Amino acid sequence: MPSSEYSKPLPVPQPESDYYWEQARHGKLVVQNCVDCEGAQFYPRVLCAGCGSRNLEWLEASGRATLYTFAIVHQPPHPGFRDDLPYITAIVELEEGVRIPSQVIGIEPDPDLLHIGMQLEVAFEEIDESITLPKFRPAR
Repeated sequence: MPSSEYSKPLPVPQPESDYYWEQARHGKLVVQNCVDCEGAQFYPRVLCAGCGSRNLEWLEASGRATLYTFAIVHQPPHPGFRDDLPYITAIVELEEGVRIPSQVIGIEPDPDLLHIGMQLEVAFEEIDESITLPKFRPAR
């Protein structure tokens, strides 16, 4: 269910990311894959970051990831995050080999409960009719 009082900054979809946001609204996590060098990438862009090719396709990710690194935020970067403190920001590494920035939810923001390499799974937070954010929680 969408949040009616969302006060945090929102991502601004661009033509190269429209498909990504559309799929997130449907509960699917997608990344780009280069047909030429077979490298997956995130964030969406018009060229392959590995070889410069424009021959990109979308790949539905499994949604499974490991915690690559994290930080527990105690000072809000924007007033809209004040009520969330403390919370966990992270870089997660998808099974597909792509690292993406996100937030870890569903676990207390305690460094004794988190560890690099812990298994995570995607969970989607619907913000409004155009933005659904992928976040990650401990795998069940």
